[in-house]
Amino acid sequence: MIDGKQGEIGFIGYGAMGALMGSNLRKAGYDVRAYTPSGRQQDEATPIVSSARALAQEADILILCVPNDAAIFASAEGDEGFLAGARRGTLILNTSTISPEATQKLAERATEKGLRFVDSPMSGSTPEAEKGELVMLVGASHDDLEAARPVLGAIGKLTIHAGEVGAGTRLKLVINGIMGATLNVIAEAVGYGLSSGLDRTMLYQALAQVAVISPHHKRKLGCAEKGDFAPQFPTRLMSKDMGLLVSAARSTHSFCPSIAIADQALALSSKRHANDDYSALFGAIEKSVVKQDEPANEA
Repeated sequence: MIDGKQGEIGFIGYGAMGALMGSNLRKAGYDVRAYTPSGRQQDEATPIVSSARALAQEADILILCVPNDAAIFASAEGDEGFLAGARRGTLILNTSTISPEATQKLAERATEKGLRFVDSPMSGSTPEAEKGELVMLVGASHDDLEAARPVLGAIGKLTIHAGEVGAGTRLKLVINGIMGATLNVIAEAVGYGLSSGLDRTMLYQALAQVAVISPHHKRKLGCAEKGDFAPQFPTRLMSKDMGLLVSAARSTHSFCPSIAIADQALALSSKRHANDDYSALFGAIEKSVVKQDEPANEA
């Protein structure tokens, strides 16, 4: 709530995830507008504003939902950036997955302008965003978190307060590192199973039943069995996140060899499958081990 009533929310970036969050926010009573660098309108219900600055001048809350560090600062800085237009006290929620360094820099710039900043990346893909069941990973002061809580509750099923600004970003990298590295291990094991002669259908169906595979990865296995890699979380974004984690781990002298290997596997997969779901790694590994005279799902 803002001054006892629902306010106007401005999205910086409004792709698949942003549009789904926007839909849930409208259901909760918020007005939603967006700025997209491409000017593309994701849905008919959301007006598109001509610049980040113009959007910020009218918004009570700004939600940032862009792909990387460069996109964040392209929309934040300069005469037409949202930092130039936002009114003092505006609440900034950054749901983008960016580097810890970029999070800290953006938070400092926002504070200098008298804005309130909430580091709030999300765990979940388009199915969770559509149902309003994202898990919000928040780094913020207590007061700023409480101010943001109604919005977070409209788009997510759970808000985890990880600590001060920056903690949400670091927690998101941990979670995505587990996602990416685990998928790579499962894909490697599937590759061995197929090359050893196990029946493909039996193998995928067996893995769908065992407790060692998480529900998330079982969903990815189901897509791989059908050869359906429609993007819920594109490979290019998972590859980007793994690279952020490897860089962050290096800066803290952390020991992460499995994550580094998965980073390389997903980077290679991204060369052919950038806009496919990151589970396309299954298809790529399957294609690499199947015999030339055997049929295989196109990867």
